[in-house]
Amino acid sequence: MHVRNFDFVPLSNEDTHISTLGPATIDSPLILDRYIDDEDSIFVEVYKDARYCNIGADGTPEPVVFEHAGPRAKLFFEPSKTKCAIVTCGGLCPGLNNVIRSIVLEAHHFYNVPAVFGVRYGLAGFIPEHGYNFDELTPESVRDIHEFGGTVLGSSRGPQAPEEIVDALERMNIGILFMIGGDGTMRAASKVQDEIARRGDRIAVVGVPKTIDNDISFVAKTFGFDTAVAKATEAIRCAHTEALGAPGGIGVVKLMGRNAGFIAAEACLALRDVNFVLVPEQPFDLHGEHGFLEALKRRIHSRGHAVIVVAEGAGQDLFKEISGTDASGNTKLGDIGALLCSEIKSFFKAESMEINLKYIDPSYIIRSVPANSADGIYCGFLGAHSVHAAMSGRTGMVVSKWNGRFVHIPFSLIKRGKKNINTRSNYWRAVLEATGQPASLRAPESE
Repeated sequence: MHVRNFDFVPLSNEDTHISTLGPATIDSPLILDRYIDDEDSIFVEVYKDARYCNIGADGTPEPVVFEHAGPRAKLFFEPSKTKCAIVTCGGLCPGLNNVIRSIVLEAHHFYNVPAVFGVRYGLAGFIPEHGYNFDELTPESVRDIHEFGGTVLGSSRGPQAPEEIVDALERMNIGILFMIGGDGTMRAASKVQDEIARRGDRIAVVGVPKTIDNDISFVAKTFGFDTAVAKATEAIRCAHTEALGAPGGIGVVKLMGRNAGFIAAEACLALRDVNFVLVPEQPFDLHGEHGFLEALKRRIHSRGHAVIVVAEGAGQDLFKEISGTDASGNTKLGDIGALLCSEIKSFFKAESMEINLKYIDPSYIIRSVPANSADGIYCGFLGAHSVHAAMSGRTGMVVSKWNGRFVHIPFSLIKRGKKNINTRSNYWRAVLEATGQPASLRAPESE
């Protein structure tokens, strides 16, 4: 995996530094055999790539570290006087309710905070003119929410003025804000943190990175991804069954993946019944000797059926008239699934070949289901570690996992760009081996 859409500079320990609101002087109420020491750290190693290393004076890479997540012996906030708020933003994702529940249970049962408020319908919930109330969240009110998909708080897209958000935090006397969302939400969280700092307020802002596409920079894996892959394989299995059940059977499955094809790639590796995986990172031609349609025809001739998985952001260069952005500022996408189906039907009709095509788009089913057990465990740790970080006075950061350990990552790194599949990596090679598709579906001169 690598990150695109921006120029890298070598990563240094200054880049991974986590801000705090001030000295932590209050004894933690947690009774533990071991607390995390502030000097504990996790090495940042990504394929020993110098882009992620601090280059020393002699030109050799030096280790760079992330701060280790976990409970501290000393806190910045007095637990009995600290109110918290949680907000969920952007699209739905399996595990949102698990994270909310984990934060509430950790804050109430272990830190004994007096109140945790849920902000309704994303950042819009902070703005008085929308008329949304804050909901008080208690262990009783979140008892069963992890059994359901979506978010009990609701969500929304679109920017809100950081000044109005901080005004609302001040009015409610909130000391800690937990923001659950994707890279756009983390950019908004960074602006909120900047406004808090400008005012000299003592409010911590801690993020939990969320995107079903798994494309957030410096986050090894986002919650909900495992569940999405598991549900995607169910759709692929159905497409495979349909393709086997008729002469010239073709099953097409469109999966989520605006900028990165991780769900499509991972689901194919999990099931290995897929013959073509089309992802945003790998442009392809529809027509021509080396194009997708000719490769599909060869597959039908040789095996009599085919299964195609396409990420929603694949093949966008094939659309000439799509423009504009959505409420989150994302470029609008052309419907690659519908285009593929139309082109496949036209192509085989011209070839006088019988096909039976079935199209499955499970996107909204996948993102709306409850988290599976693996994601449930992951979400529990993310929520608990977010509370530990915030109570110790850390701010402007997210909790994630790196090299098998939970760590603190500053907003500044999250904002650097998006992660995507490196199509020259062993990972992508494994995908090609699983499908048997050509390494390229473009004419040589297009490479």
